[in-house]
Amino acid sequence: MHTVIRILGLDPGLRRTGWGVIECAGTRLVHVACGTVSPPDDAPMAARLARLHEGLTAVIREFMPDEAAVEETFVNKNPASTLKLGQARGVVLLVPALAGLPVAEYAALLVKKTVVGAGRAEKQQIRAMIGVLLPAAAPQTEDAADALAVAITHAHHRGSAARLKLAL
Repeated sequence: MHTVIRILGLDPGLRRTGWGVIECAGTRLVHVACGTVSPPDDAPMAARLARLHEGLTAVIREFMPDEAAVEETFVNKNPASTLKLGQARGVVLLVPALAGLPVAEYAALLVKKTVVGAGRAEKQQIRAMIGVLLPAAAPQTEDAADALAVAITHAHHRGSAARLKLAL
């Protein structure tokens, strides 16, 4: 008998932050819900960040996850874009932490390798594997699909860590 753990996966972005909730019992994964928080593009930065906070807080309140996992963002060539994404990422890390959830972070390369088996997988390959691993899932955006991939990665790696602790 395995304990059911509810995991919230998050794919940070200022325009669109994807979220995905799955349940994990041993190696069994079940899709619960997924979606995207999309602050208005024309709003001032502070208002966009506030909307992101409100949206993610509502997701946590509704789906009551036990743990959260966030995809690490890469530093791109435009420093202004990197800084803006970093601000959104700060909110994405803060909201589950304020809710008392443990928050894990995973590199995009590890997420792709875990879900698809190749670190250089394309978005379409990730979406296809989400359909295989979570047949009930029908993410409407790539951001939601990516968030589900982050949740799957956490389910896979948190289980490995738990088995390692049992072996000690």
